[in-house]
Amino acid sequence: MFRCLMIAGALALSGPAFAQSEPVGDRIAINGMEMYYEVSGEGEPLIVLHGAYMNIPTMGAIIPKLAETRQVYALEFQGHGRTTDIDRPITYPALADDVAAFMDAVGVEKADVFGYSMGALAGLQLAIRHPEKVDRLVFASGAYDIAGWQPEFLAFIPQMTVEMFVAMPFAEDYRTLAADPDGFPALVEKLIALEKEPMAWEADVKAIKAPVLIIAGDADVATLEHSVAMFRLLGGGAMGDMGRPLAPSRLAVMPATSHTAVISQPDLLMAFIAPFLKGETPKGFFEP
Repeated sequence: MFRCLMIAGALALSGPAFAQSEPVGDRIAINGMEMYYEVSGEGEPLIVLHGAYMNIPTMGAIIPKLAETRQVYALEFQGHGRTTDIDRPITYPALADDVAAFMDAVGVEKADVFGYSMGALAGLQLAIRHPEKVDRLVFASGAYDIAGWQPEFLAFIPQMTVEMFVAMPFAEDYRTLAADPDGFPALVEKLIALEKEPMAWEADVKAIKAPVLIIAGDADVATLEHSVAMFRLLGGGAMGDMGRPLAPSRLAVMPATSHTAVISQPDLLMAFIAPFLKGETPKGFFEP
């Protein structure tokens, strides 16, 4: 997941569209940190989890669109945005446990979850580690096994350095929201370590009971073969029109779409997400 590039495109998405949902921000003590979050909209709860180096504003127009029909809880992860960092590595299980603790703290027993990039993997771990808290999961631009990353990205990971990221334009943007304006190098060090964290979650994914919508760009950081393999692990990929119901999980591939372009297409995302969250399925010729 090209997190070094993700922020540059995502930053352009914040601004006027975000104001439509009139979010209410607050901070809450979670696992030793002060976590910032915003609530917008009304309806059933939906947790939104951003990607690495991102924050709530850089998720762009998808949050207010989701808030048109749902009560959206958008979180900022450890060391990101306005959430403080703590003396702890950033790992996917830890991020998932933070989300679970947040839900307990704000009184949300169970919710749908939309995660993008790093947030998708955190959401997947939430469904694995805390299945009672996840109703439906939208898994956008992620992988369940390190072998699922594109070869180019796997080759890039060992070349990552703190200095490389500190020299990028979004390093200065970090200071505008950060609880510690000088904390960016420490965050980068943790996120580089995260990229090297072992991932081999096939058995855990196969055991997930919650329906999962996998969203991938056709030029994403995970291979298309990997996204299809994940879909099959979740029970999808069998032929329809044979008198049997379709699998509750789904796969959507966005055309002409790189990793960082996935989040920049909120209308297309909503076309996939809205019917999935409602459990709606297109009718075929042979259905009454």
